[in-house]
Amino acid sequence: MKKSLETTIAAALMLGTSVFAASAGPLMDRIEAGEPIRIGFANELPFAYPGSNGEPLGFVNAHTLGVLDKMGYTNIEPVQTDWGGLIPGLQAGRFDIITGGMNILAARCENVAFSEPMARIGDGFLVPAGNPKGLDNYEDIKEQGAVMVTGAGYSNIQAARDAGVEDGNIMQVPGPTEILAAVRAERADAGAGTYFTMKQLADSAGGELDVSDPNAMPEDSFNWAGIGFSKEDQDFVDAFNEAQAEYLGSEEMLAAVSEYGYSEATLPGDVTTEWVCANR
Repeated sequence: MKKSLETTIAAALMLGTSVFAASAGPLMDRIEAGEPIRIGFANELPFAYPGSNGEPLGFVNAHTLGVLDKMGYTNIEPVQTDWGGLIPGLQAGRFDIITGGMNILAARCENVAFSEPMARIGDGFLVPAGNPKGLDNYEDIKEQGAVMVTGAGYSNIQAARDAGVEDGNIMQVPGPTEILAAVRAERADAGAGTYFTMKQLADSAGGELDVSDPNAMPEDSFNWAGIGFSKEDQDFVDAFNEAQAEYLGSEEMLAAVSEYGYSEATLPGDVTTEWVCANR
């Protein structure tokens, strides 16, 4: 018998490490055996993060749950982990799907079967109020010898390197909380991440910090986010893509994600995962 999302969350919280059970078979085998679909995500506002009861919040989670519901799947088990543990956890069979605003990148495409894109996402810098050093893009970081802080595993690391920023000027930390702390403490001149996340951090800083204009970033710094699956689950990915094609951009979908800042401007357009894997 299928369990409700709330029941599964409660069970996962009580059992603790039991959500990191040994690897299971392909996703359809788990579903047919009555097992829940395990969704892995990190604490990455506003993309994907846990609520007070461990429930999956954020616009990527909301979208994913909406597509799965259209497919007839509601037996969901949320599993929170660190950002750097998402792909290894997927490969180790600790979860079946990974969300969290993960950009589709060539290096990731080697290890993850991504859905078609569900969002187009630009970068932004978290900077002191007024952006006194005028840090609007990665070239500015390079030219001023500024220190940029970003999350370990974030695509911003390679974007900065591509612009010529030296590794010594790229501080890597676990995630958004540490990015905010580094900029506030003036250990870094700018925090780098997606515009969505940097805007949320700036809004939480009581006027101390601003976010740069994402349109000042180079075109090739724009990325497309997808939902990640195991390479063994391509049959499920194909079915997910079919359901997503009908759901993405619908009134129902936009209503579900609007509270997180996702709007029609965030829709991915006609870009395909095949193109993104080859060009990002």
